[in-house]
Amino acid sequence: MASKIIRKIISTPKAPKAVGPYSQAVQVDNTLYVSGQIGFIPETMELAPGGAVGEADQALKNLGAILEAAGTSYENVVKTTVLLQSINDFTAVNEVYAKYFPKNKPARAAYQVAALPKGANVEIEAIAIVGEILDS
Repeated sequence: MASKIIRKIISTPKAPKAVGPYSQAVQVDNTLYVSGQIGFIPETMELAPGGAVGEADQALKNLGAILEAAGTSYENVVKTTVLLQSINDFTAVNEVYAKYFPKNKPARAAYQVAALPKGANVEIEAIAIVGEILDS
């Protein structure tokens, strides 16, 4: 008989509501899958000012709110994907990103894409662990 796995939908008003038929995050056992976050300010559902830099900062704040709602933090993020409307923003977005992951840097991929939802410049998704991680 197959073992039972627990799936939990994570949602918080401290991050923007989904703009499509998806959840902010889904937790399966102790793995958390966070949907791509764009730089929406949750209260207004408008993109943060400041172009890619401002949007990246807000997207990472949104990510943090979802992590917190799931009972975890940036330190437990193990993988991210950064989608950029322009690869020319790569260095500037890296500077913002580094502030949120000063140690235990997650694995990451970064891509330029043709377009992002709602005219965004940046979208960031993540996979994290809920629970204590022991570093070797």
